[in-house]
Amino acid sequence: MRIDFKGRVAIVTGAGGGLGRQHALALAARGAKVLVNDLGGARDGSGGSVSAAEAVVAEIRAAGGEALANGASVTDWDAVQAMVKQAVDAWGRVDILVNNAGILRDKSFSKMDLADFRLVMDVHLMGAVHCCKAVWPHMIEQKYGRILMTTSSSGLYGNFGQSNYGAAKLALVGLMQTLSIEGAKYDIRVNSLAPTAATRMTEDLMPPAVLEALKPEAVVPAMLALVAQDAPSRTILCAGAGSVEAAHITLTQGAWIGLDANAPERLVEQMDQVRNRDGEMVPQSGAAQGTQEVGRATRQLAGS
Repeated sequence: MRIDFKGRVAIVTGAGGGLGRQHALALAARGAKVLVNDLGGARDGSGGSVSAAEAVVAEIRAAGGEALANGASVTDWDAVQAMVKQAVDAWGRVDILVNNAGILRDKSFSKMDLADFRLVMDVHLMGAVHCCKAVWPHMIEQKYGRILMTTSSSGLYGNFGQSNYGAAKLALVGLMQTLSIEGAKYDIRVNSLAPTAATRMTEDLMPPAVLEALKPEAVVPAMLALVAQDAPSRTILCAGAGSVEAAHITLTQGAWIGLDANAPERLVEQMDQVRNRDGEMVPQSGAAQGTQEVGRATRQLAGS
């Protein structure tokens, strides 16, 4: 069945260019009314103009779709609330939120200014928090919502020079995990997408031939699937160059090392067993860790 967003209202942040623009165009092409948000700043977050968002809106309208432009900074809670109100006043609801806005302030950790660390966290993490918080009551009331976090391989697996960016991007996965649990009874599904795409954020990080293969359009199918009516929830997809993979935060079977004075040494001896991935699981909530540990301890102590 074709994924159809007719009658749905979407907000896409950071949608004035690159990946966000492709997201907005794709949602509109499949029937969604789209609020195109973009501060219009430089890659490092400086400056600002609504012209980039307006240009994408013009593209959508020229193709027969409905769209509105918004120039709010996602770091500004009042402006984000006004952005959501703009969509609700125009179209009566908000069904989809794609948290795509972001900046880069790359440097090795030893050379990074703490102000740059805080700013990247503020834009990526708190920006998504602001947007989620603003749409949440509307999605609860209508008992429907699809939220997408833009995470990154830098957060999932690390990348030199991106301690701030990586920390923020993995934090978004943590936000996804809890929001998906809290939103389940309202049919609010929350997922994460780790894109590999050639945008202005990556234009000087990769050779031209690789950038050509990594067109932002190649990431869009994963976005559409993660915000569709039949979307999963608590899913992390990695996508780029036509390929899609799933990432998981897993828990190994581990080992019981006891509580006595020799427990640290025993752990060192059994570290390979603790790290062994045979039989690893994807916990359905944070409580699963404690359940596994208490269960093992109970069995161990009962047998001793």
